[in-house]
Amino acid sequence: MNSFEWLIGLRYTRAKRRNGFISFISAASMAGIALGVIALITVLSVMNGFQREIRGRILEVASHVQAGGEGGRLARWQEADATLKQHPDVIASAPYVQGQGLLWHEGATQGAMVRGIVPKLEEQVAGLGSHMVGGSLDALKTGEFNVVLGQELARALGVGLGDKVTLAIPQGNITPAGMMPRFRSFTVVGLFRIDMYQYDAGLALVDLADAQKLYRLGEDISGIRLKITDPLAAPTVRETLQASHQSLWISDWTMENSNYFRAVQIEKRMMSLILTLIVGIAAFNLVSSLVMTVTDKQADIAILRTLGASPGSILKIFVIQGATIGIVGTLVGVLCGTLLAYNVGAVVSFFEGLLNFKILSPQVYLISSVPSEVLVGDVVFVGTVSLVLAFLATLYPSWRAARINPAEALRYE
Repeated sequence: MNSFEWLIGLRYTRAKRRNGFISFISAASMAGIALGVIALITVLSVMNGFQREIRGRILEVASHVQAGGEGGRLARWQEADATLKQHPDVIASAPYVQGQGLLWHEGATQGAMVRGIVPKLEEQVAGLGSHMVGGSLDALKTGEFNVVLGQELARALGVGLGDKVTLAIPQGNITPAGMMPRFRSFTVVGLFRIDMYQYDAGLALVDLADAQKLYRLGEDISGIRLKITDPLAAPTVRETLQASHQSLWISDWTMENSNYFRAVQIEKRMMSLILTLIVGIAAFNLVSSLVMTVTDKQADIAILRTLGASPGSILKIFVIQGATIGIVGTLVGVLCGTLLAYNVGAVVSFFEGLLNFKILSPQVYLISSVPSEVLVGDVVFVGTVSLVLAFLATLYPSWRAARINPAEALRYE
């Protein structure tokens, strides 16, 4: 730090009366790098937050891992359940029956996925009970043919608690007129809201034994839902279980929602690439400012060369100047970007109140507030990219400065 290259390089970063315009461009480059880093960290954190929120809501309804038999029918499921729970990562299980159905009420019809459950066991593998807006899952009792509907599904049918709905299933009866679907009347005893349209508008829950009767499964079920210690490890657990249970068809929540998460991942990568261009533009401005500095300092460079400074020392001076701008801009960007990412929800709420405008309307979007999740890996990646681009931006101007001929530079001085 005491070498003359550092002293001169740091001195060139400070504004002087004679070269104030060049210093202004350097400050603008520093600010551009900082703004690019802030934008990149904030956007990546918000996308991580959205992914976390959607993943959490999916796991409120979907099972971490589920096992079923061929043709959607699992016989002697108690034996399979006992062996599946022997896996160290499995902490709970629940049987289920699942099938398609058509709900009808006073002329309104809606298709739905009908799922038969055991309420007490279902609460151990999913958190649907905490999203009830009316009634309770415990009201699903064997033989009473009650049903719990998603709030949007109930709204579309025009029903509320205590109303009757008719459920028609495709497994029908053979009559002289042909195949006729079977009908059954159910009483609405509960409403839930996950804030995911596919579940709120397309899922109906009934008692497991009632579903077995309705779909004529006897003692068989459709499959077993499993809860594991770490939902993110579901693919690994699934592979382990599949290897030891060849007769079962085992899937996990990432397979069922693979298209969504693949789309989110692609979008995140593209946004990272696009926003990285902001940092690239700031680095390009850094090139311009250093080139102007080199042009302005030709006489100084020539004098340093005549005093014995080597071309390597001249190169170091301008590398230090450019690297200082890049490092300061990156550090400021990382600090401010991380701070903004942690408080982006409060910032958005402030502007919503100031402008009296809802950015994320709960009637349109899945969530009503902007979520954010700051990942250390993202922050390190953004900071590294910014530093690398800033360093690369210093190479050409510094190389050009090192090639200046002292005699040519001093000819007209």
